[in-house]
Amino acid sequence: MADPKDVEATKIVRREFNRRAIDVTLADIRVSHGVVYIRGTIKPMRGGVTDVKHEVEIIARNLRTRPEVRDVVIDAIFRT
Repeated sequence: MADPKDVEATKIVRREFNRRAIDVTLADIRVSHGVVYIRGTIKPMRGGVTDVKHEVEIIARNLRTRPEVRDVVIDAIFRT
């Protein structure tokens, strides 16, 4: 059974990506024991940001400040 803290952290991560108009439909976002894993393909939504990698790094930095998140691991391909 999934840890409720990890489920809540996953919702927070997805909310951050949606807030910045970044498409993560081809990405796998998981939180396990407070560690966020982002894998797959990440691209901007139509009319969204142009430098996706930079925005994801900002999101990761912001997530690391949250009490639910211990670390962020990014293993993704960035498309423009």
